[in-house]
Amino acid sequence: MSLEFTILGLLDLAPMTGYDLKKTFDGSVAHFWAADQAQIYRTLTKLVGSGAVEVEIEPQAGKPDRHVHRITPHGRALLSRWLVSPLDEERTRDPFLARIFFSGREDPSVALGILAQRREQTAGRLSALRSLSAPSDTPDQRMRALTLQYGIRALEAELSWLDEAERALRSAPWARGS
Repeated sequence: MSLEFTILGLLDLAPMTGYDLKKTFDGSVAHFWAADQAQIYRTLTKLVGSGAVEVEIEPQAGKPDRHVHRITPHGRALLSRWLVSPLDEERTRDPFLARIFFSGREDPSVALGILAQRREQTAGRLSALRSLSAPSDTPDQRMRALTLQYGIRALEAELSWLDEAERALRSAPWARGS
């Protein structure tokens, strides 16, 4: 359900094609919400069908027509209602932590390998977030900058935890004989 509101929020910033929306997703909210191109297009179709978004077709010479999506007044009302509604309780699903949880049944090198893979992924994501610009001149920009700051701090905390987990594994009595 929140993907719909994330898309409405992005379209509230500016009208966009599906392609532009995916690029904006990746450059602005990817640190807290992931969506692939197919999910975005399916959700756009649903939002158009509900009247929350409208599409304007812009012909292009020698290229396929551009389908520019715009949020409607109905879509803005839905977005506003969602923003002031009570937060849903979140349930975390994390395949990485599930692997760590069960990796004790294997040789310690398995857990260390999982941690190393996660460290590489996390460091890459952190580098990508640090490369984003975050102006904060307006209230809208300030809120976006704060979510970027949250994403950076969360990844920094994860890297710190990965350090602790690796030290704990390497110093465990059963690992000393390895």
